[in-house]
This record gives sequence, C-alpha cells and structure tokens, in this order.
Amino acid sequence: MFLHSDSKDSRIRAYKFNNYLAILFASKTMFKKRVIGLMSGTSLDGLDICYVQFEKDQKWTFSNIIAETIPYSSEWGEKLGTAIELSRSDLNILNQEFGQYLANKTTEFMAKHNLQGQVDLIASHGHTIHHQPQAGITVQIGDGQIIANQTGLPVIFDFRTADVALGGQGAPLVPMGDEHLFNDYDACLNLGGIANISMNRNGERIAFDITACNLPLNSLTRNELNIEYDANGQIAASGQIIQELLLKLNELSYYNLQHPKSLGVEWLNEIFYPILKNFHSFPLADRLATIIAHETDQIARIFADHQIKNVLVTGGGAFNSYFIQRLQHKTDTEITLPSPLIIDFKEALIFGFLGVLHSRNEINTLRSVTGASRNSIGGRRVEPRQ
Repeated sequence: MFLHSDSKDSRIRAYKFNNYLAILFASKTMFKKRVIGLMSGTSLDGLDICYVQFEKDQKWTFSNIIAETIPYSSEWGEKLGTAIELSRSDLNILNQEFGQYLANKTTEFMAKHNLQGQVDLIASHGHTIHHQPQAGITVQIGDGQIIANQTGLPVIFDFRTADVALGGQGAPLVPMGDEHLFNDYDACLNLGGIANISMNRNGERIAFDITACNLPLNSLTRNELNIEYDANGQIAASGQIIQELLLKLNELSYYNLQHPKSLGVEWLNEIFYPILKNFHSFPLADRLATIIAHETDQIARIFADHQIKNVLVTGGGAFNSYFIQRLQHKTDTEITLPSPLIIDFKEALIFGFLGVLHSRNEINTLRSVTGASRNSIGGRRVEPRQ
C-alpha cells in the first residue's frame, strides 16, 4: 500500500529511500587510490617522485599532487649512464643498489611531506638500461621488492616486459594516461630524453617515439662543458645550422618506419652519435643548434602528417624556450605548456596511474600503441616482506 500512496509522508519516505540508494550506489562506484609514482628518465636529470590521488566516478580525475625531482649525484649519473656496458651479474647488483636508492628516496619523501599512512601503493618505472624490443629485450632496473620491504607498501614495477613478450615495443606507456587524464588535446607531446607523441585516431590511442630529444643535447653539454644542460637553449640559440649534418640526420631510416615504433639508447649509440662524431670539429653551439633544427623538423612533420590542431607539451624540453620557439615557427599547431608541475611530473604521475589500473586488474598497456598481439596489464606487484 505504501508504494501506491500519494500521501506526503509516503512521498518523503520514498524520497529518503531513493536518496539512500543513490548514496549507496555512488559509494560503490566512486573509487579513490593514493599512490606514489617513481620515474627515472633516460635524460638522467634525476628521480621524479609524485604523490597523487586518483578518483573515478564517471571518469578519471587526479588531485592533491605533491612532487619533487631528486637530482642524481655525479656518481649515480655515471652508474646509470654507463650501465649499458655492464655484464649480467654486475647489472643484477646495480638493480639491487638502485632499488635501495629508490627505497631510500621514497622513504625520505614520505617523511618530508608527512605521507605516512596516506599512501596505498607505489608504482615504479625504474631506469631503462636496455631497450631492444625487436630482439625481445627491455630492462628497467630498480628492485621493487626492496622498495616494498623498506616502505611497507605494495609496489608495482617492471611495466614493460609483458608487452615486449607479446611482440610489442614495450613503449610508450604514458599514452594510457593521456587517453584518460589529458584527452582535451588533439595530442600530447613529451620532450624527454626521447620525444614521443600520443593521440587518439578513429577511436584508438596511437603513440610512438618521434626522435631523440634531450639525450644528445645533454650529452654534448655534459661531455664538453661539464654542465647538465643548455638552460633555455641559450648556447644553441647562438649557433649556426650545419646544413650537411642536418641533412644526414633528417635522412635517418627510422623516420620512414610506420608506427608502432620506439627508440632507445642503443639507437643513439649505433646510429645517431656516430654521425655527430663526424662533425666534432664544429663549434658546440652549431652542433646544438643543428640537433634542435633536426628534432623540431621531425616533430613538425608529425604534426602536419596527423593534422594536429593543438598539443599539450610536457617533459624537460618544454622549458627549453629556444626549442619551443623553433618548433612553433615550423608549425601552425597550437602549442600549450601546462603548469610547471605537470610539465615536470606528468610521466611520474601517469606511471602512478598505470599502477592504479594494475591494482584494479584493468588493462594499462594498449596494443594500438605498442603493436603487441593484444592489450595487457603491465607490471609486477610485490608485497612487503619482513
């Protein structure tokens, strides 16, 4: 009889009941996870640590970001920069040492920002030493078990090997975050050690490495001037383009490959750097200017090929004002630089997001991006041991 009554009391009771159901339903659909993402990029500028809270109701959002970069000491820069030459046993030792380093820095970060008891899991990219997906090889060091044991938190790491085992490139992985967290733009461009791009085409997310970016620029300034990077591209801006070098770089066969495709330090060592060495007698400023001319040529070509109207640009290269100026000069694509927090920590934030997806047993690696035989859930989870 209650269901058929039109009395005021019955309507109020029905309203309260329906409101209770709505609250109950919302509590079951709303999801929150607090995570720390760790990212060590190939440019070797330091360890990025990012605390962030992810929520999902109708869509994914993020908030409460706390982040910082821990610059590498010269000792750690040397260890990571030369690790590609290590034997398997020595690399295993470095894997444990770097895992301890990550554990120490994460523990210090949590104490500094009063995050004890405020973190649900840690997602660690580690540091890439080998990346030869065509040979089924990708290696990121930083033992996750050591991080878990010291922090007392579950750790998800080793995000790339599952995709490579499925025939994929194992990279890039950040596009999953672009798809869910930064989809207001036609494309997302990351200017890290390598320049890579992510975009949605015909309902599918695609992404690939475009060209080298900060790696060769920083390598030259470190080796020849003993400085970490060319701030704002000031040295490069004073240089002249070496036309012969520009032509040789722009003719590299990688640029004619179809995506999915990715680059690693091996490609630079075998292909890119030998060309540069043939021009070592030219002034450093000229070589830097030419590399930037080459890199911005390749990025602008991709913008044109894919008719990209607007792009979100992040990564350390976004702070290189000369690089951004040269890129904007070559394209009509609208370039957006977000807040410094997002520029610096978008990758660490998104690896945190990939860890959250893993914890929900949801796909975090897309075959449309990597070329694998299927989508997959990348990463290994370990629990702390006493």
